[in-house]
Amino acid sequence: MRILITGAAGFLGSHLCERLLLEGHEVIGVDDFSSGQPRNIALLSQHSRFHFIKADASKPLSVEGSLDWVMHFASPASPPRYLKLPLETLLVNGEGTRHLLDLAVEKGARFFLASTSEIYGDPLVHPQPETYWGNVNSIGPRSIYDESKRYAETLTTAYQQAKGVSTRIIRIFNTYGPRMDAEDGRVVTNFIVQALRGEPLTIYGTGSQTRSFQYVDDLIEGIRRLMDVEYHQPVNLGNPEEYTMLQLAKLIQELVGSKTPFTYQPLPQDDPRQRRPDIRRAKELLGWEPKVPVREGLARTIAYFRGLLDEALPQEIQP
Repeated sequence: MRILITGAAGFLGSHLCERLLLEGHEVIGVDDFSSGQPRNIALLSQHSRFHFIKADASKPLSVEGSLDWVMHFASPASPPRYLKLPLETLLVNGEGTRHLLDLAVEKGARFFLASTSEIYGDPLVHPQPETYWGNVNSIGPRSIYDESKRYAETLTTAYQQAKGVSTRIIRIFNTYGPRMDAEDGRVVTNFIVQALRGEPLTIYGTGSQTRSFQYVDDLIEGIRRLMDVEYHQPVNLGNPEEYTMLQLAKLIQELVGSKTPFTYQPLPQDDPRQRRPDIRRAKELLGWEPKVPVREGLARTIAYFRGLLDEALPQEIQP
């Protein structure tokens, strides 16, 4: 297949590109490095079937030749990043989604939207099934990301219904692994980097709020399976195993071998109190569930960041 992927230099986009290249497909990666990392493109560009376009995914793209898939993974995803780039985040998830859907129509391609568990907001239903409509503050600081992803889902659904585009929508729950940006401000990277540097681990609020963490390989497997199924409704992809922030911090301390103390900061506005996916739909539709235990996945991620902080490059993929 010939597949276009926006956000190719990002954490998730680069892993997806790698998986598809290793399967023998041709991949056109798009990124403007506003939140993606050039090192991820350096790894991919060694591959003869990878082509890169440096472009802003919120603007119309001109692509020569046929396409089988248009896959939209471009967007800042961590609160510190999208709070610094509020208009860019709104545009890439709004206008960017529309332009890429138009490209899919032009090429007769299928369209894949990377949405997020953030569309559930601070949920009043736990765990969260795809049928839950969410609890989002439409003018709060997190709405930049939450509402723009909700709109992206609406656009995707409208194009499927009005123009017959074959679409897929995934709602991604917290995902971690190698190639995350050490400075992106997400909880896993914060804790790992702080522990490796011997710095106090920053806990927001009391640390009793919960999240569910899936290793990146599990997510990519779920994405790949959904590509092969004709299904247009959203699908949760996440790990139902739930951790408080204090539990996660203590586990990372143990795996790093760190005894650094905790420091407590006020809880950010609209920060969800709990988050855990109901993955029954993914199990029934895709035969999918996460396989990598959190302890094992975190150990791999810590090893990656230990090398990164020692200025070692990630392992190269094979052409």
